[in-house]
Parts: sequence; C-alpha cells; structure tokens
Amino acid sequence: MDYRYLAIEGPVGAGKTALAERLALRLDATAILEDADNPFLADFYQDRPGSAFQAQLFFLLNRHRQLSGLRQTDLFSQVSICDYLFDRDRIYAYLSLDDNELFIYQRLYDLLYRDIPAPDLVVYLQAPTDLLLKRLRDRARNPEHEALRLAPDYVKEMNEAYQHFFFHYTATPLLVVETSQIDFGRSDDAVDDLLRQLRTIGRGTQYYVPRK
Repeated sequence: MDYRYLAIEGPVGAGKTALAERLALRLDATAILEDADNPFLADFYQDRPGSAFQAQLFFLLNRHRQLSGLRQTDLFSQVSICDYLFDRDRIYAYLSLDDNELFIYQRLYDLLYRDIPAPDLVVYLQAPTDLLLKRLRDRARNPEHEALRLAPDYVKEMNEAYQHFFFHYTATPLLVVETSQIDFGRSDDAVDDLLRQLRTIGRGTQYYVPRK
C-alpha cells in the first residue's frame, strides 16, 4: 500500500483493536495497541471527584509516550497500524472534564501534540449507539471487561461526539466504514474487502459500507 502509518478509530465497542490486529497480520505490519491499563479508571467509573481529570491525563501521557517514539525511519521501513488516533484524546476530555480542567488539559495537549507524527490514513469505524451498547454488554459478561458497563447515556454522547469530530475531520485522508452489518474480528472476507478499499483510497474523505 501507499500508506505506511494507519490509525483505526471509533467509539468503544466499534472493533478498533480487533481490526488493527488482523490488518497487522495481513500486512506484516507493526501493531500499536493502546495500553488500557489506567489506575484511575475505577475511580472514574465510580464518579469520584477529580478522577476524570486524573484518568484523562494518564491516558494522554501514555498515548504520547507510545506515538512520540515513532520515527520517520520506522515509518518508512515497515507499515505501522495503531488502534487509536492521538487527536481522539480531546473527544473524551471534552466529555468528561469541567472548564477549569479543560483549560489545563488543553495547554498540555498542545505541547505534546507537536511530537506526534500524523498518520497517512485514518479509518473511522462507525456504528449506531444501540449496536455499541449490545457489543459492550456482550463483552462485559467477561469479568476482565467489567469496566465496559458504561451508562447508555454516556455511550450515546460519546458516539455523537465521534460523529461530530469526524464530520469535520480534514487533517489526513479518511475512510469512514459503517460496521452495522459486519464484524471485522470474525470475518476474513470483510478484512479482504477492506484491504481492497485501502489500496484505492485517495485524498479527502471516502465512505465504505461493507455487507455480509
């Protein structure tokens, strides 16, 4: 492919990590997976004062550590596929932080953003809120994913924030993939079809609706 650095994005439950892993296997690429281990998340889910700010800064610094390590030489030598876009950090910040916290957060974000290489292409996995909630409920039956018992109103607000963000996104080429009818984590054919789309995408924003 012409693209050496791809970012897969979408709200929680969209299937970002599964797709990033499968694409990395197909393309013999390096998979960069977000470290979801955040010591402040438990307090955040219990709505303890200050926990949202602590959790957000921890994620921001972790994402910066992962992506600032990418060098141009690395990107030229091998394809890299990341299961998040650094810019997405602001989506969650604006959902969770108050005005004073956002003021501090934004100043730190602006400093760290300078170190992050832009992806050659972003793939945004889109899904309706009711489907995201169903997927999250299915996952939360596993004790390891207990934290995915998110409030429906929060998931709805998050999904709408993602839609708004990517409706205005112009920083890189963007492929918007509607995932209601497909599960990239389970379908080899779906991954093959997506790869064909990735090999033909040009500038700007394009849309792809895979079918079973």
